[in-house]
Amino acid sequence: MTAPRTVTVPTLDCGDVTVPEPTWCTGHAGQPVNALCDLGHRGPEHHIGNGDQPVFVAQLSQYPHGSGPRDIHLYVEAVAEAASLAPEGVEALAAVLTEAADQLRPLALQLAVLRAEEAAL
Repeated sequence: MTAPRTVTVPTLDCGDVTVPEPTWCTGHAGQPVNALCDLGHRGPEHHIGNGDQPVFVAQLSQYPHGSGPRDIHLYVEAVAEAASLAPEGVEALAAVLTEAADQLRPLALQLAVLRAEEAAL
């Protein structure tokens, strides 16, 4: 059995803090964080939609010391520009959203597995 991964992150309120780091976390470059409650774990970004113009960006996210929910979530942000569309554009958007749904479902499954593993600890 391997030891759990940990990471030491500088915070302004608690100094250097060593916390468990999930295997899906991509690291903590670019931190310090202002407060321990702001320390979050993030997974890789997934560009959702077609390759040319994604409509969403999604990534696993967890703030284990925050004031809100502390379990793992999938953060999803809309990145498509607002537009007025003709019928052909609406059909193209519908096709991209169908593709996006197909890309989000495996992330939902990954999230469910990670949550189940975390609950079993």
